Amino acid sequence: MAVTVRIPTPLQKLTGDKAEISASGKTVQDLLQDLERQYPGFKDRLCDPEGRLRRFVNIYVNEEDIRFLKAESTPLKDGDEVSIIPAIAGGSDARRFCAPAIAGGKD
Repeated sequence: MAVTVRIPTPLQKLTGDKAEISASGKTVQDLLQDLERQYPGFKDRLCDPEGRLRRFVNIYVNEEDIRFLKAESTPLKDGDEVSIIPAIAGGSDARRFCAPAIAGGKD
């Protein structure tokens, strides 16, 4: 069963700079095992030492967040699309990083 997996830029160095790869598994957990088999070190970037997804990693199956499905036990079928999306945290004053017009400067 082939599943298309979209790889975020920070992990593409593990996949030979591929943004999309093919993998297989009956569940998301099985898929993670297959990704690790194909690309050693991949699972360590996504999972903690106990094998659970790290809290900053979001996985979507056909655009649905697995946290609202069956988490790592979410079933997969042939042709599904899986997106791995690392969470992005902030906290800095956005005005420091925006164009001068937004920060109150002149155009």
